[in-house]
Parts: sequence; C-alpha cells; structure tokens
Amino acid sequence: MAPYMNYLIRTLMPALLFCLAVAVAGCGAGTYNSGDRRSADKPYSGTEATQRPYRIAGKHYYPMASANGYVEKGRASWYGRKFHGRKTSNGEIYNMYAMTAAHKTLPMNTWVSVENLENGRQITVRINDRGPFVAGRIIDLSYNAAQRMGIVEPGTARVKVTALGKATAYSKKDHTPVNFTPVDYWKGNFTVQVGAFKVRTNADQYRIKLSRDYLNAHIVPYEDDRGRFYRVRIGKFNNLNDAVMFSERLMAGEGFGYAFAVAED
Repeated sequence: MAPYMNYLIRTLMPALLFCLAVAVAGCGAGTYNSGDRRSADKPYSGTEATQRPYRIAGKHYYPMASANGYVEKGRASWYGRKFHGRKTSNGEIYNMYAMTAAHKTLPMNTWVSVENLENGRQITVRINDRGPFVAGRIIDLSYNAAQRMGIVEPGTARVKVTALGKATAYSKKDHTPVNFTPVDYWKGNFTVQVGAFKVRTNADQYRIKLSRDYLNAHIVPYEDDRGRFYRVRIGKFNNLNDAVMFSERLMAGEGFGYAFAVAED
C-alpha cells in the first residue's frame, strides 16, 4: 500500500486543496457513537466523486484505485436504525437489513469477505459507504451483517477483510454474488472536471472558451436533491495516471482554480 499512497500524495495534493474545501463526513464510530453520516463527496456524487481524496477530523483519506489483492485485519463495528433510510456516501439509501458495509478507502461497490476471527463466522458484504472514522476500526457493518457475524451485542469484533471485487454473477436461489472481477480504476475512460454550474448558459460559455485550447470540452448534467448541475470537463484518457497528471498540470501551471480526474462511462 505504501507505494500507492506515496503516488497519491505526490500527484493529487494540488487537487486536494479543492477537495478539502468541501465539507465531508461519512460514517462514524459504529453503533454506539456513529456520528454524522452525510455524503462524503458533495457537491458532486457518483463513482467518480467517491474516488476523490477527503478529510475527516483533520485526517486525509485517499480512496484506492484498485481493490485487487486487498487484505486487512482489525476491528469491525456496526451501524443501524439511526441511519436507516439516510443516504450513504455513494448516494444509495442505507438499509440496515441489507448486506452492506462502510470502508474508508476501498472503491465503492467492492464486495468483501469478512471473517470474524473470534468465532469463525464469515459473510460477504458490499461497500457502499465511508467509515468508520475511529482508530483501530477498519469496517462498519450493516445491522444485518453484524447480526450474522455475532457482533451486535459486543459492538465490535476482530475481523479479517478480503476484497473480492465487483459482482459479475449471482445465485439464482438467493441472489447472493457468486463470481467477482477486480475493481480497478487505473484503466478505463477518464476525463478532468474543471467546473460546475447551476445555470446552463454559464456552463456553455465556459465550455466554448475551453474548447479553443483543450480537446473534448464537454458538459455532463447531474441532478440531486439540491437541483440540477452542469459539470464542465476537458480531456480524454484511457488510464487514471494520465488524467491525474493532466489535472495537476492545469492547477500548477495553467491557472485553474480546481481540476480533478473523474471516470466516465
């Protein structure tokens, strides 16, 4: 993990200046001290937003670009009814009876195997939230997942978390995932976001201005509970590294107030 963290610190620090201006908070300390579970990525949401660096209580977190080979041991906690029906960090509605969990840095929608090292029980859950932000705790389970693991009463347990990847096939009997593929954001379709506007005309004017000097200047509409936004993006890349380097160049040498790499379909 050290090489990856060093890479992120070196390449994403300029973009982090913008990211840190965004108020962020994911899940807190588990059942008994869960804290505030607001979306960790406003004013933008979706997969690309949950891959951006963020800060909680003065500590920086850098979401991993790949879950391949991830294994970790530590303490698991859980969160339940207080957050039932609220939005998770990836925009889904938290369901305390679903098999989901929160993790500080794994890519969203990564399925992980969680083994209770104290009683041998094992479950499979999908990451759809951020947290827990308490020292020594590595994963925050939904109520249902915690109940199956036998940690509802004690509140925490020592566990082993192993990343499985993104589900590609499900059991016909109970719809549980049976096949997985690694979640990897290093390869794919990427661009760089440089602005977001509430007024479409302003977004159009900015896009036209950028198109004189940059390729693939385009607008991506996005709508949430606060209204509709028009996100302006430039550039087109087939790997995350090139997109990050481009965003760094825009901020360091070309006068952009903020720029960050995002994944596109």
